[in-house]
Amino acid sequence: MRKLFSLLFLLSLFMLVSAQEKLDMDMINKIKEEGTKNSKIMDIAFHLTDVSGPRLTSSPGFMRAANWAKDELARWGLVNAQLEPWGEFGKSWQQEHCYVAMTSPYYAPLLAMPRAWSSGTGKKGLKGEVFLIKAKDTIELMQYAGKLKDKIVMTWVNDALKPSFEGDASRLADSSLAKMAASQPRFQGQNQGRGGPQANQQQNNPQVSRFLLQRRMNELINKEKPALILTMNIRGTDGTIFVQGGGSANDSIKAVPSIVVSSDDYLRLQRLIDAGEYVKIEADIRTKFFGDDLQGYNVVAEIPGTDPTLKDELVMLGGHLDSWHGATGATDNAAGCAVMMEVIRILKTLGVQPRRTIRIALWSGEEQGLLGSRNYVKNHFADRATMELKPDHAKISAYYNVDNGSGKIRGVYLQGNQKVSSLFEQWLTPFNDMGAKTLTIDNTGGTDHLSFDAVGIPGFQFIQDVLEYDTRTHHTNMDTYDHLVPDDLKQAAVIVATFVYNTAQRDEKIPRKELPKPQGNQPRGF
Repeated sequence: MRKLFSLLFLLSLFMLVSAQEKLDMDMINKIKEEGTKNSKIMDIAFHLTDVSGPRLTSSPGFMRAANWAKDELARWGLVNAQLEPWGEFGKSWQQEHCYVAMTSPYYAPLLAMPRAWSSGTGKKGLKGEVFLIKAKDTIELMQYAGKLKDKIVMTWVNDALKPSFEGDASRLADSSLAKMAASQPRFQGQNQGRGGPQANQQQNNPQVSRFLLQRRMNELINKEKPALILTMNIRGTDGTIFVQGGGSANDSIKAVPSIVVSSDDYLRLQRLIDAGEYVKIEADIRTKFFGDDLQGYNVVAEIPGTDPTLKDELVMLGGHLDSWHGATGATDNAAGCAVMMEVIRILKTLGVQPRRTIRIALWSGEEQGLLGSRNYVKNHFADRATMELKPDHAKISAYYNVDNGSGKIRGVYLQGNQKVSSLFEQWLTPFNDMGAKTLTIDNTGGTDHLSFDAVGIPGFQFIQDVLEYDTRTHHTNMDTYDHLVPDDLKQAAVIVATFVYNTAQRDEKIPRKELPKPQGNQPRGF
């Protein structure tokens, strides 16, 4: 019996040792030093934001940033640096002038911005009375039919602003991280039932009813072609405007001029009109469409692999370069692109000769439904609709993504891939003292790693401190360079650089989940 216990002990010890990764601590320490003491990440972010301007996909600002990134990567010594077309995107767009003011009952400039891909008000601008649609149901709504053409239109908003008693920015609490780490694997279809009591609850849900009413309002407004549409996003307070699209790059007909007005200004207009005051505004909105090149482009470049056996295999990293037009897209997502470019700069500065090829990709069209990464994956690896695999599908080890703002990395979303848990735990150990130690089996949605995961390629998004991402910067006019946190971005670049280095150097590729089944053609933004 004693011999049996000894044998079992030796066997378990062997399994423990064999499960341990060979970490190159000398290189990891060099990465830490280069990424913290000699960082160029804020200079990269400066060029992607302040210098390039707003980066709506395919717009002049996007192309400025894309060409600068391509040239900078080539200057660092990467090969195959290029703007790679991924397919047809449609017309690009930019705002060129925006002035909106209330002129009656008194003069007041209004904080407002046009929605992307909406038209302007014409060379002479626009002046007129504001027409308020106030309806609590579709029956009341119909009384406005035939009355909206060529009018300046706004719809009634019930929500009142509430005082902010909490700070905009916050870090993930230990309790939140512990809850994430304790998550259990979810099975496909879990908690996704339809019908029964849940369906009845949706039918009686006031929010659902309000959404349906708003949709009918939008249908009526778009059918009657008003001269200008005023809208308000209830998330925005204290001068923050959440602004996205008001049209489509693929529409052959230009969308009706539509602007987002700050909540403070919008509610003031609404109260005045509701009280019987004559409210008049003037607006001069100029936008421009570009249709010479309808292709969408990603920025792609490589550090070639050197191992005779592994050099044709890939490690990929990336983030989306496109943004909305309200500001310069600093936290969404120049932050992620700056981190990934800094990762490459660190590795090149240290003279790393990776066994596998390291490829960086800065995506476009993410805000319109992960278009750049989805089409890249389809062109290079697999079609998620049919799951027909291309040869390079077997060659890619992993894809790493950063796209949750400027906060430091706290761990990794495992995307349901339990097989990498022990591996990533070891890789995070050197950074536990920097706040990164949490692994969760869960996933975070809406980022480009989903394009890879959808075809069975290990794709990972890092857990980040939320800071003020959801409250102040995400898709807003406040998403500027000054909302970036340098020390957090440096920490993120160091951790990602180590993950990329470890993936490129290890003998085996990153463990994979089972291949997903064909998913058919799905709409944008899956």
